[in-house]
Amino acid sequence: MYTLADINKMDKEQFIESIGWVFEHTPWIASKAWELLLPIHSLNRLHEVMVQVVKEASQDEQLKLIRAHPDLGGRIKMTDSSVKEQQGAGLDQLSEEEFERFLQLNNKYREKFDFPFILAVKGHTKDTIYHDMERRLKHSKEEEFAAALSQIFKISFIRLEGIVKDPLEA
Repeated sequence: MYTLADINKMDKEQFIESIGWVFEHTPWIASKAWELLLPIHSLNRLHEVMVQVVKEASQDEQLKLIRAHPDLGGRIKMTDSSVKEQQGAGLDQLSEEEFERFLQLNNKYREKFDFPFILAVKGHTKDTIYHDMERRLKHSKEEEFAAALSQIFKISFIRLEGIVKDPLEA
């Protein structure tokens, strides 16, 4: 757990090492944000700047960020944070039948959109996630691209809340 004072004392490399992982496998976001941030006065401001970096990135960079995320309910190597988030929603305890259903839906989703289904799973169950996947399969590629980024922003904020103590927001 870091305080805002701790973060304000970090050099760029320390900041990237400590905060860069909140956007899955995409430390360049923290790198660019560090240059815009200091001093950091609130957790919300830290997140806002990081989100702005993503919004100002090229569509190709945004797509790489989206593609850095694992399939929900998949059985591939994931970051520790993704593993914990998916465990919290019960995705680590899928029956073989449920796993096959998720696999088929993930494949349909990837085939249609060419990137993984992304959802901030906190507060969700495997059933609500599955139904969200079915519903979002009806979106256009543009709608789903925007939805994926929106979910990434939620995920990154949840991750930041887990590691940064903001005395003004505590």
